[in-house]
Amino acid sequence: MKDDHEAQANDRPFHDEARQLVRERYSKVAESNGSCCTSSACCQPGPITGISEKLGYSKQDISGVPEGADMGLGCGNPHAIASLKPGETVIDLGCGGGFDCFLAAGQVGEKGRVIGVDMTPEMISKARANALKAGYRNVEFRLGEIEHLPVPDNTADVIISNCVINLSPDKPQVFADAFRVLKKGGRLAISDIVAVRELPPEAAQNTDAYCGCVSGAVPVADLERMLREAGFSDIEVAVKEESREFIKDWFPGTGYENYVSSAIITATRPA
Repeated sequence: MKDDHEAQANDRPFHDEARQLVRERYSKVAESNGSCCTSSACCQPGPITGISEKLGYSKQDISGVPEGADMGLGCGNPHAIASLKPGETVIDLGCGGGFDCFLAAGQVGEKGRVIGVDMTPEMISKARANALKAGYRNVEFRLGEIEHLPVPDNTADVIISNCVINLSPDKPQVFADAFRVLKKGGRLAISDIVAVRELPPEAAQNTDAYCGCVSGAVPVADLERMLREAGFSDIEVAVKEESREFIKDWFPGTGYENYVSSAIITATRPA
């Protein structure tokens, strides 16, 4: 037990530094309405037109949310697998400007509830402003870390997330807390980046690549192990090889698309 505590203590400086780095980069994205994944200069302003369609969202999805909510920051469409039902409670890990939350709000209806969590104050302010101007009554946004969700136990029917967990320096804790806040029988529906090959050292140590959803990715086998250890069952991680077509635009000329891919991750908290 002592060794475990010592290991956790040794990890804390790295965890805190990584979170602060990501928080600072994404605060700039929120303030500039830029996309983190459209330029080799991570999180600088860039055009987002058409990005969400490439990720699997329909034109109706995109046009149906408040202006400014779609920031082009994802790597897939978790709604395609979430199968949300009226009356369900949904939590979005790393909600950004609220894009996926607003789509979920329409699916769960007035009797449903959507909670977006983000650790960047500027993103939460942006999401709340978007909700206010569009009149959403079944959506709320909370400031907090996805490793330590500001949500009571057994709250959610579904947890969604879009290209965020790879940014966490403590992924096992993300899944452990997701398990905690899910109801029994609740489910995960996540789109994220996974490693398909070991990154070259220069990429692994590149802070822009970390904030740009590349060097924080872990192999599929590691993700599956983390989910099992957290208590999940019915675990599936489906790698989307075609995602290379948009990943190559994140850091042009680096070849990072040969090392990481988007994946759909689903799991269930046993009933």
